[in-house]
Amino acid sequence: MLTKEEEIYLLKKLGRNPNLLEIDMIDAEWSEHCSYKSSRKYVRSLPSRGKRVIVGPGYDAGVLDIGDDDVITVHIESHNHPSAVEPYGGAATGVGGVIRDIISMGTRPIALLDALRFSSLDEQNKTSKSKWLFKNVVKGIADYGNCIGIPTVGGDIEFDKSFKDYCLVDIAAIGLGKRDQIIANHAEEGDLIVLAGNPTGKDGIRGASFASKLLDNEDRSAVQIPDPFLEKLLIEATIEAASSNCINATKDLGGGGLSCCLSELSHLVEKGFEIELSAVHTKVADISPNEIMISESQERMIYIINKERLSRFTDIFTKYGITYSIIGKVSGHENLKILYDGKPIANISCNLMVKAPLSKRKARKPDYLNRLKSKIELAKVENYNYILLCLLANPNIGNKDWVYQQYDHEVGLRTVIKPGADASVIRVNDNKFVSIKLDGNSKHCYLDPYQGMLGCLSEACRNVVCTGAQPIGIIDHLQFGSPENPQIYWTFIKSIDAIVDFCKYMKIPVVGGKVSFYNETMNFPIKPSPVIGTIGLIKNRSHITNNIPIIGNTLFILGQTSEELGGSEYFELIDRQTYGSVPKVDLKTDKKNRSAVLNLIEKGLIDFVHDCSKGGIGTALAELAISGNLGIKIDLKKIPNNCSRHDYLLFSESHSRFIIGTSQPDRLKRILSRRKCIFSEIGKTDPTKTLNLHYSGKKIINLSNDDLIRNYNAMNITMDGS
Repeated sequence: MLTKEEEIYLLKKLGRNPNLLEIDMIDAEWSEHCSYKSSRKYVRSLPSRGKRVIVGPGYDAGVLDIGDDDVITVHIESHNHPSAVEPYGGAATGVGGVIRDIISMGTRPIALLDALRFSSLDEQNKTSKSKWLFKNVVKGIADYGNCIGIPTVGGDIEFDKSFKDYCLVDIAAIGLGKRDQIIANHAEEGDLIVLAGNPTGKDGIRGASFASKLLDNEDRSAVQIPDPFLEKLLIEATIEAASSNCINATKDLGGGGLSCCLSELSHLVEKGFEIELSAVHTKVADISPNEIMISESQERMIYIINKERLSRFTDIFTKYGITYSIIGKVSGHENLKILYDGKPIANISCNLMVKAPLSKRKARKPDYLNRLKSKIELAKVENYNYILLCLLANPNIGNKDWVYQQYDHEVGLRTVIKPGADASVIRVNDNKFVSIKLDGNSKHCYLDPYQGMLGCLSEACRNVVCTGAQPIGIIDHLQFGSPENPQIYWTFIKSIDAIVDFCKYMKIPVVGGKVSFYNETMNFPIKPSPVIGTIGLIKNRSHITNNIPIIGNTLFILGQTSEELGGSEYFELIDRQTYGSVPKVDLKTDKKNRSAVLNLIEKGLIDFVHDCSKGGIGTALAELAISGNLGIKIDLKKIPNNCSRHDYLLFSESHSRFIIGTSQPDRLKRILSRRKCIFSEIGKTDPTKTLNLHYSGKKIINLSNDDLIRNYNAMNITMDGS
């Protein structure tokens, strides 16, 4: 509900007492979920301009020019609270919502990705919901995406105890179209306003408000009901209507329902709307005007149509069997005027609706950061084989096939590099491809929100570079606990600072994103859990690169390994304490190393490349042995590092590092030397099917691929047997 300060502000601006419907409308639009009242001040500072940016943040989706009049649209959304209450429906409707954001730009959705966060799968507490949430969220995403024929091509999954009895569900979507197909979103007085799709019901009532507060109950009435088959029809009908020049403007009905959609669209086209609520097609007869305005029933879109094009529009929607209602018209005034059976029941300025008063939040460095120990000397490790096998069995590192196999990631015939690789690659045409990856690391962001966020950005960019793509855009999803807590708000501000610094230095624009606060239960808030998505462009089929080595490759490491194990999976495994310095990103080195990899790929000198991240070099080398089903022999002494112990060298998660395989080592050395990169030749691949890591001949790790694969597949075995 509105705060006392907001009530006073509303009364002053309105010049009269609002009625109950107007209060409900304002409550939805001014919720944190819709208004960004705690974050807008900082989000505005994100660099969002670039030569490829056609539409940036603030719209349903960002639009990037990829040449030859081709454009891609991209957006990311979350459905955290609904998924924590009803994981199947909550996750499924999250997919539907982000898809409608893509089609509202006039483009066809071609791919989905997800970033999922859960508590540990092996919690001994019998009341733990983690496995139930995980299974049903994945099923909800899979069923919805598979039904509408859009491939889910990749994602990111993390497990941490701070997500106990909760989950984070982020869905990103990519669309493809031509520049002249982008819906311009304009309106003229007299244009008609059409609501199409599902009937409006009582599901999802106050969903936006529900998502803007502590999750202290399981209000299933706030969770929407998915209908993927209708969504598929909406996709086809909207694209056909847009191609027929029927649509002047359109918007998805998301959080806040008609209240937010109509006010935001009115503000966007700079025209007033006059709406007749009795014309809305509804599921039940006893739904009130207030409920109609704030219902979040799914698979609904608003369209603004010129009267002269109405018959063509209705012919298309009738052909697809989609129900529609003409619910109003564009007017000359600046207000959103609501009528019911011809009688005015609300009349409020759209400018007032969409510009919630900004919240004045205090920020303070969290107390726990002052208490953290920077370094603890651990007992010497005796069995490196055991440690590596445990890390491979960690679901944050291990094989995610159990998830990916539920997704139809090949439908549409555009998926070139499939889930499980460093990043996914989607075909635009025979010689143009898009690469995309979502990444996050809540452990690093908890210990150091600024460097942790830089690390997320670095990793997401490294991953698309590993496929041969040049990063051209960033999307972000910033997820935190309550902004009313100064210590949590401080971590949010530091994350924003990191995005600004990284993207300005790298000249990569932020083209869209989402802020999600109040991610906490009665137990505790989540750790800061931002997710970064990087979009990359591959201009030549020959530049597509994978992370699968071949026998006879000479192996190089590019980058320096430092003693940076704070928040690492290794420390979590052996000590269960939270401390230490997280990996730091040197922006100059990060850019130089990525540029070098792309240059080597363009010259045809790289057979494969794989970045080092969670689990460090040790797990990266094991993953390569598994993906190529071959042997790898490495001299650890040759790895550039400043580590005092073998385990720190093996499992540090320092950034800006790549493992490269080549059949032309001399040419590769010359180029990296000219670029003044830190690198070293460290070993070779062979047919032994054994991972052999030694230090000047002293055996450190020696494991067969069978052992590696068995542990790497641990999560798949756990979930298949559950």
